[in-house]
Amino acid sequence: MTGEVIRASRQSALRYERQRPGELVHVDVKKLGRIPPGGGWRANGRGTRPGSKRRIGYDYVHSMVGDHSRFAYSEVLGDETGPTCAAFLRRAAAAFAHAGIGRIG
Repeated sequence: MTGEVIRASRQSALRYERQRPGELVHVDVKKLGRIPPGGGWRANGRGTRPGSKRRIGYDYVHSMVGDHSRFAYSEVLGDETGPTCAAFLRRAAAAFAHAGIGRIG
């Protein structure tokens, strides 16, 4: 909360960290099943839901985390196709720039 950079006093042989913010970013997409209104199978049992004609589907959480700064940006989107991922990457880069990390890569 203070903005002070916190680093571990003991260095691990397995830990790595880039020297410059934005030098290395991690991008991930996590697929999560949607829960229908009224609850899922734990609340209603495993049978078919009355009035249900199709599957509920999935949401995809797209995230980008900076290795040095640990700054993170995430969005919940409807799919994980190439155009969606590319648009997410542009918005994430803009969010990083807004946070003062102007160059990624």
